[in-house]
Amino acid sequence: MKNVVKLWGAVLGGYPRSIHARHEMRDLEKGESTYLDHEINIALISSAVIGSQVASGLRYVTDGMLDFHDIFRPFLESWRNVSITGLLRYFDNNFFYRIPVFTAEPDIESFVWPKRIRAYSKAAYPSAIKVVIPGPLSLVLMGKNQSGLSKEDLAYSISSILAMEAEKAEKAGAGIIQIDEPILSDHEITKEDADLAKDLISNIVKRVNIPTTLSVYFDIPKKEVYEKLIDTKVKYLSLDVMDSPSRFLDLIKSQGFSDKKPVLGLIDARRILDDDYSKIKEILINIIKIENEEIGVTTTTWFDVIPYNFAIRKTYLLGSYLEKIANELNAEFINPIKEVEKQ
Repeated sequence: MKNVVKLWGAVLGGYPRSIHARHEMRDLEKGESTYLDHEINIALISSAVIGSQVASGLRYVTDGMLDFHDIFRPFLESWRNVSITGLLRYFDNNFFYRIPVFTAEPDIESFVWPKRIRAYSKAAYPSAIKVVIPGPLSLVLMGKNQSGLSKEDLAYSISSILAMEAEKAEKAGAGIIQIDEPILSDHEITKEDADLAKDLISNIVKRVNIPTTLSVYFDIPKKEVYEKLIDTKVKYLSLDVMDSPSRFLDLIKSQGFSDKKPVLGLIDARRILDDDYSKIKEILINIIKIENEEIGVTTTTWFDVIPYNFAIRKTYLLGSYLEKIANELNAEFINPIKEVEKQ
């Protein structure tokens, strides 16, 4: 009997702020809004973002992370012995992040995700909430180490803190943990850096029982780096395909996915135009020849650099394209809403 591949969708990370959300953040910073009013309004806007993902048939949903100033800041503000300094361009995007400065061994003061999961789990049903945490190697290499610790010791300390965050998120009801390591797409990353990242990520993964994803975006990792990535303990490996589809296919045809299930960044999160359905379908046809059990499809990166209404449009395209491709390729589209209807 021929195996039927399962296809599912999920947005990679955060959403841009709508005009309403931007006003809410600005009013709080100016002292023109109470923290309680701010929390209520952000929760309402976040629920709408979650609803758009659920309605699109996505298996895993994010809460939009509308109050995240960047991928690192909420975590850094929850730790001791780390400060936040000037702005630096986030890779080649029109987007900036505050540089973390580690002044001693970091220690956790509070957790970022548990309260968010408990707040949004009902809004996300029947989809599962995806938790996104920054990778320890990206934090170390994109920050400043003034702790007196070696790069490796600092990275392991951060990895241990993030492992606790992941544990707490699982207990709060998270459906999947995603570890973002965009720095691994940088072609200046060495084999030794990748080997360190492998150990750091595995240190987080071994602490949880729910599925885990390693996410690398902005470019295709080098072959010697990729060889380390497929040796991590995660279940899923997420890659930004549309940055260079031909290099991606060449890499996968030569290296495969090992025992990892692929999550493919096929919906371009950095451009406002509708994505090319035929190109996405063609890439999936090629990947199904290599992985014929389960394939996730996601956005190339976070929705940070396009306007809110286009991000919502891309969310719809992700679900609708996947459902159409599944029908045309005799694959199974895992849509949580339809799964509930079958019960």
